[in-house]
Amino acid sequence: MNPIKRETYLCELINRKENGLIKVITGIRRCGKSYLLFNIYYEYLLSQGVSEENIIKISLDDEENEELREPKKLSAYIREKLSNNDSMHYVFIDEVQYAIKKEDLKSDKPLPLYGVLNGLLRKDNVDVYVTGSNSKLLSKDVMTEFRGRGDEVRIYPLTFKEFYAYTGGDKAEAFEEYALYGGLPLVLSKKTPREKMKYLFDLFKEVYFKDIEDRYNVAMPEVLQVLTDDLCSSVGSLTNSLKIANTLKSVRNINVNSQTISTYLTYLEESFLFNEAKRFDVKGKKYFSYPSKYYCTDMGLRNARLNFRQQEETHAMKNIIYNELLARGYSVDVGVVQYTSKGTDGKQHQIQCEIDFVVNDGMNKYYIQSALNIDDANKEKTELRPLTATRDFFKKVIVTKTRMKPWLDDSGIIHVGLYDFLLDESCLK
Repeated sequence: MNPIKRETYLCELINRKENGLIKVITGIRRCGKSYLLFNIYYEYLLSQGVSEENIIKISLDDEENEELREPKKLSAYIREKLSNNDSMHYVFIDEVQYAIKKEDLKSDKPLPLYGVLNGLLRKDNVDVYVTGSNSKLLSKDVMTEFRGRGDEVRIYPLTFKEFYAYTGGDKAEAFEEYALYGGLPLVLSKKTPREKMKYLFDLFKEVYFKDIEDRYNVAMPEVLQVLTDDLCSSVGSLTNSLKIANTLKSVRNINVNSQTISTYLTYLEESFLFNEAKRFDVKGKKYFSYPSKYYCTDMGLRNARLNFRQQEETHAMKNIIYNELLARGYSVDVGVVQYTSKGTDGKQHQIQCEIDFVVNDGMNKYYIQSALNIDDANKEKTELRPLTATRDFFKKVIVTKTRMKPWLDDSGIIHVGLYDFLLDESCLK
């Protein structure tokens, strides 16, 4: 089998090399950030003639480096390494959030870690790269705490294209495996279904929830877990904190207010477990305040959280397409469009419908509808209606779970099979 190369992300790091900014590599735990930096990019630097002694690698989640979680000691350690020569040094710090203390978060003063990193950037012979698994402490603070000198590279679990490049074989069979166990790289090293399931189960219990509870001092951990179950069970469904709070009260007899739910939703997003897709009024050119849709960052984690009981193809397909679009670097919303239709009463009525994904790529915009199949005229009309109702000239695509080659219908809508869509990034161009 071929090694997992992560070429897209390697190119992003190469393009940012020695740009005078702190490269902040973010993403969910176990998605491959460390491997990208400490193996793939490290080997690239060596191939370019950089000596090993000029690459300083520090893994803060390793107990052997526990004392380096103290910012002053971390700074002293790095600066001692830099004193050996004046040539360019590349500093890699893995899981940098370990150097941020809870008490520091309560202070109004800048976090000591940010001072360390900004201090390193003042040196002409240092190029800094850090990884982390908490967006609040990293990506959201990059432009403020790093004073405009941060450059985020968001890493996602393997796309289906990366997954298939590793596994090969029949595309349909590979997709079913991917949809079931997801794209966390280490899943591919597990030989049996039982091993894959256990790995994913343990990640949620021993890593993700533990990280969140430790970082935020979660007062109601049982609510956090039930909320996670609810989001996993209803991926791609409209929801908001008030609706979830009411559901927990009526169905599970759990009394919790909407503000607590909203806070816990933020924790889950900041830990990269879920992504929020906001609803956008296509014709009114504005966002709705609520409700939103939430998608799981990895389908394997989602399935594991539900004990692999819920395998709805429609929801899984939409979640995978959404994640694929994010991994390609697009901004993605849920589209809302209204059209006028004559009802059975003979009167004209305003009808609201949804476009699964409104994709923004710089100055380009695409509308994408996801459907398992459109094998009869009524279903085809229903699926295509949101696209034709926009009445604009942006590219419109419908993705179906088929092996069909892309084709253009009389309304200017591109029909493309799921496997081609996921494996060929140029299909939107």
